Amino acid sequence: MILQGKRVALPSAPVVHKQFEGHAESAPDAVAVVWAGRQVTYAELDVKANRFAQFLNARGHGRGAKVGVCLDYSIDMLVAILGTLKAGAAYVPFDPAYPAERLQLLLGQVPDLALIVASPATAPMVESASVDVIDLDERADELTALPATAPDVEVTGDDICYAVFTSGSTGTPKLTAVRHEGWFNLMNWLKLEYGLHSGSNNLVVSAFGFDLSQRALMTPLFCGATQHLLASRNFDAMMAYRILKEREIRVIHCASSTLYLLIDWEKARGGDALTRLDYVLFGGEALKVERLTEWAGQEGNDCTLLHQYGVAECTDVATSYDLAGYRADVHDIPPVGRPAYNTDIHLLDEQLRGVAPGEQGEICIAGSSVGAGYLNNGPENAKFTTVEVDGEPVRVYRTGDRGQVNDAGDLVVLGRIDSQVKVRGMRIDPTDIERALARLDGVREAAVVVSYDSGEAELIAFLVPAGEDLAADDIRTRLSKALPRNMVPSRFLNIPRIPLSPHGKVDRAALVDSCRNQYANSGTAA
Repeated sequence: MILQGKRVALPSAPVVHKQFEGHAESAPDAVAVVWAGRQVTYAELDVKANRFAQFLNARGHGRGAKVGVCLDYSIDMLVAILGTLKAGAAYVPFDPAYPAERLQLLLGQVPDLALIVASPATAPMVESASVDVIDLDERADELTALPATAPDVEVTGDDICYAVFTSGSTGTPKLTAVRHEGWFNLMNWLKLEYGLHSGSNNLVVSAFGFDLSQRALMTPLFCGATQHLLASRNFDAMMAYRILKEREIRVIHCASSTLYLLIDWEKARGGDALTRLDYVLFGGEALKVERLTEWAGQEGNDCTLLHQYGVAECTDVATSYDLAGYRADVHDIPPVGRPAYNTDIHLLDEQLRGVAPGEQGEICIAGSSVGAGYLNNGPENAKFTTVEVDGEPVRVYRTGDRGQVNDAGDLVVLGRIDSQVKVRGMRIDPTDIERALARLDGVREAAVVVSYDSGEAELIAFLVPAGEDLAADDIRTRLSKALPRNMVPSRFLNIPRIPLSPHGKVDRAALVDSCRNQYANSGTAA
């Protein structure tokens, strides 16, 4: 089974920063970035980035080099990113919101790391690096003396533009690289398919280390719009909503759980900043559509919700679905839609053969979005492989996700192949249980984890009540009417909210730790 995206021609050199440079030339006085009461125009940002690119070029850090960026959201962050791209190098986010121990681990995973851009607040976090750590403010005089034009460097669509860390099955973070062609194709698709333009101002609400944040940072500059940045290292719902309310923000990109928080904030205060947006592009985890339906269906809500699917290894987004088409009586699981431009979705069996229409298979991505692979090597590079389609070799990335195509021709993601666990002799996916719990009256949100503290796999359900605390026996009885016995969790625990990771997704590790702390309460709602 193959879903094919529309074929759209790309420039001979599909290079992301060239699009930004075009806006700097045609609209030099347009505001590019707003942060902490400061703003820079396209022309000003272009000159700053050019000088940093000249700085890198003079040091020999061009094509093939990796430049670490360990900065809080700021104008300097975009100077460092754009300057790195102009020099022909690729940038690597070192998110200052990460724990120090994780940052130390990541520092040793980057081949050809040239240097790291940091600030006085973040430099101590990467001081153990074996490369120079530089502060753009401290180098201001040196940078100002450099040419204000970009260095003469040929950059191609095959060159790497950035690399981000993603969890690997080996337990070691994997550094996955994205090519300019894939990144250009993604933003070109967003621009053309959804009509993004110079007024499509954006607010970044996700953590810097998240793959989603890379397109959130660059898409408005690709379209000639204004990028707004939070003056906060960690996501602050109050600050984010205030900016949405006070500024002409039209677009946000976020994880589903972050969207829930913003909707809750709006509903609690009777605001309309979210409903006035043009688009929210969200995904990254299984959608709890019940958290959105009441807000999305209210009168006067003009915001288009784009439910998207993809992986970091393939430039973050592969498919998109307008949630206005979702019907609870038709869709058991909200679809993630159809492929982006120049992108194909293959559903393959264990022998990497295409499955028949309607059958489940592993979701494999092909086309322009497929990345350059894992830079720190390892066995997971085997996920990038070649399959034969109609007698021709096709390079694909095996996502490890299960999916099928529904009758309307939209992709539906069913869960992770490797998240299936054997409980009471049967293989199950905890995501299926979360969906069933979310449909029960009184359950506002649910997350299910697997604990092995009892010596065997045990399903634990964490419930956020819509009102009063939920009784375990009542939930168990009602859930048993929808699920087979082996899928009914052994424990149900009430919690005030689902914890989120720095990337805005459900923090399952924190929930597992909570299981251990509450093990004495086994079998009852807490």
